Amino acid sequence: IMPDLTSLFVAAGLTEQKANETLKNKQVSASFAEAIELAKHTCEVDKSVGNLLYQISTRLKHKHHLPTIVSYVASKKLKTDIQLNCALDYLKNNPSMPLDESKFSEASGVGVEVSPAQIEDVIEKLVEANKAELLEQRYKFNTGKILMNARKLLKFADGRIVKSELDMQILDLLGPKSEADLEPASKPKLSVTIQKLLRLGQLIHPNYKQINIFYKYSPDSLFYLMEEHLKITGGQVRTRFPPEPNGILHIGHAKAINFNFGYAKANDGVCFLRYDDTNPEKEEEKFFKGILDMVNWLGYTPYKVTHASDYFQELFDLAVVLIKKDLAYICHQKYEELKGINPPPSPWRNRPIPESLALFEDMRKGKLDEGSTTLRMKHVMEDGKQDPVAYRIKFTPHHRTGDKWCIYPTYDFTHCLCDSIEQISHSLCTKEFQARRSSYFWLCNSVDIYCPVQWEYGRLNLQYTVVSKRKIQKLIDAGIVRDWDDPRLFTLTALRRRGFPPEALNDFCAKVGVTGNLCILEPSMLEACVRTTLNNTAPRVMAVLYPLKVTITNFPNEAGSLDIKVPDFPADESKGNHVTNLTKSIFIERSDYMEIADKSYKRFASDQSVGLRHAGLVLTLERAEKSSKGDVVELFVTCKSVEDSPKPKAFIHWVSATSCLECEVRVYSRLFKHKNPEDTSVVPGGFVTDCNSDSLSVNTAARVECSVKKAKVFDKFQFERLGYFCIDPDTTDNTMVFNRTIPLKEDAGKN
Repeated sequence: IMPDLTSLFVAAGLTEQKANETLKNKQVSASFAEAIELAKHTCEVDKSVGNLLYQISTRLKHKHHLPTIVSYVASKKLKTDIQLNCALDYLKNNPSMPLDESKFSEASGVGVEVSPAQIEDVIEKLVEANKAELLEQRYKFNTGKILMNARKLLKFADGRIVKSELDMQILDLLGPKSEADLEPASKPKLSVTIQKLLRLGQLIHPNYKQINIFYKYSPDSLFYLMEEHLKITGGQVRTRFPPEPNGILHIGHAKAINFNFGYAKANDGVCFLRYDDTNPEKEEEKFFKGILDMVNWLGYTPYKVTHASDYFQELFDLAVVLIKKDLAYICHQKYEELKGINPPPSPWRNRPIPESLALFEDMRKGKLDEGSTTLRMKHVMEDGKQDPVAYRIKFTPHHRTGDKWCIYPTYDFTHCLCDSIEQISHSLCTKEFQARRSSYFWLCNSVDIYCPVQWEYGRLNLQYTVVSKRKIQKLIDAGIVRDWDDPRLFTLTALRRRGFPPEALNDFCAKVGVTGNLCILEPSMLEACVRTTLNNTAPRVMAVLYPLKVTITNFPNEAGSLDIKVPDFPADESKGNHVTNLTKSIFIERSDYMEIADKSYKRFASDQSVGLRHAGLVLTLERAEKSSKGDVVELFVTCKSVEDSPKPKAFIHWVSATSCLECEVRVYSRLFKHKNPEDTSVVPGGFVTDCNSDSLSVNTAARVECSVKKAKVFDKFQFERLGYFCIDPDTTDNTMVFNRTIPLKEDAGKN
């Protein structure tokens, strides 16, 4: 121990014992000492300043912000714990440089002064709003509800002053405590307690079995821990969406996002986005960004973005608690031995507590080899798996914590404890986690912390696809698909690129609903939702995929062109329109012309006239020019107005041959041939062999009207009579690229 640092820390307000404990942590010690020296340039580091600097040294995630936040403390811009907490939260969520000091100051309450008169006025109104309950319950009334509302209205007020003002006003209202007020509150019966504590969002959990499991483990602390939770949250519904940042979200995640965020929103609650970043080997920054991007794309904003790594120290400390209670032990069985449901019993299960504690510390310090040692919990899961692993050694730097940790917690250990730390009220997860439910409750109760309620629901799967990260990567490596956002996949980035609107995915999830059963659906239900949404949101334009040139020999305008007004939404012309150019030479779809028409054919033929959509003209063939191979290459026609002609059987779309854009159109179909490509009884060769080699067709000769020229990536259109199309990110200044989102729903026999 360095005496000079001890003296420095004591002078900054730490007790000598606390100073010596701090010196055991080199990183915190160095940060605290640096913060003190920085602050000394501006002010005297007394106990009040030192306390804030100590919090900074232990909690600041990104050390490049240290000079800035210390300067704010030293210059008295940050004076209270509340201001500092807000400042640290802002820096954690905005780590990049340069720092926007204006937004930082606003978020941290710099310059905000809350006067005693303001506090008195707010508390007076809140007491008045709760007066009836106060008079009825007197001093047994839970004042946490008032304090929580006061904190919302007086975010940067001193909490002690607020509490003191509340106590004074309650005393003024109720008078001194009577003998009845001093009697301890009687503990309600279990059933009443459970109903009270679970009536979050006006819902009572239907499965009392799990609550009995919960209650059995901690009969004395259940009520207290839940009451403390309610004091903190005010009964607010809190959910979380906890993805692993090692891949891209898929259609199943859309249901999870909708359920977690939607349930919270429906009950005036909040939803956290928490990255389960406990496996640094597979995590990449692009996945972190991609996940948040998709959550936002679906229309949701997280209450807070957190990481499991935010709580690595708390998780480590709770693991120590578990060992001290003889509920966890250090084991040296290899990974191969631990695989499966029934691994052989560990010969180290009854290892002495001090020995496990010492070895766990050795794990943390990197003294043991990777793969040689794990921390295991003394618990049998509902699926029969015995003693799940809580911690393992990985000498892999973490993207957020660097080399600070070489041991990382597992999902089974992390999941429930992070839920508890964040005061989650409803842990909503898919059905396969039902086998972990008892483990969830057991672990929270074993370390004596609040335990949320876990609800399971059925997963959502679609036929004709795979969503496994490993299998999608295999398709990418094999060159079958381009990347995670290939429009033939059902990842969310792929669906966005294909042109599926987020509103349609949310509508689809709502129609599927939430049950305990696994949902395996054909893509047609999702496609129906997409059509419904795009029908109301995608403006109509004309495009020709396979052009056939048509020359109008008696074009009605000597200038050679006419401006044609085209409604964006023909069913509701009040939504606007655009102008397209009709010229003497136009392109029509090659499939819209047949030399000799049969009785069922209604479009253009040598003996059958056809109308041009929106132009008010009817075309009649004069002659067809053919190539040396006998293929029709150009039609020469005459035109008449609709009023002067017999009504044609059909009207076809077209684009000007001289004022259109040449574009690339990609048409996608199902990637797999069978409903379940992973079923080896149907596809013996595996899912890769089931891929449809014709699932992508690229057309570089298509034409589209010029009105789309200024459209942006992901803008969506209905190409009249063809389908819905979306602008692809591969679009350049020279070439527009369109993906067909989905074909129009047409009658099977339509010609």
